[in-house]
Amino acid sequence: MIEPIIASILLIGAAVALLCVKLLFRRNGSFSSMHIGDSEAMKQRGIHCVIEQDREQRTKTNKH
Repeated sequence: MIEPIIASILLIGAAVALLCVKLLFRRNGSFSSMHIGDSEAMKQRGIHCVIEQDREQRTKTNKH
C-alpha cells in the first residue's frame, strides 16, 4: 500500500531535480523565454504575439 506512494514521490522528486539541473549548475542559469514575441525565428517570419496583433488591429480600425 505504501510502496506506490513512495515510488511516486521519488519519481516526482527525480523529475524536479532534472528540470533544475540547468538552473543549479550553470552560472546565471535560467529558462529561456517561451513568449512568441521574444523568438527571433518568429520575428523573421513576421509573426507577433496575440497582444501585439490585437493592438495593431485596434490601431488600424481607429484610424479609419
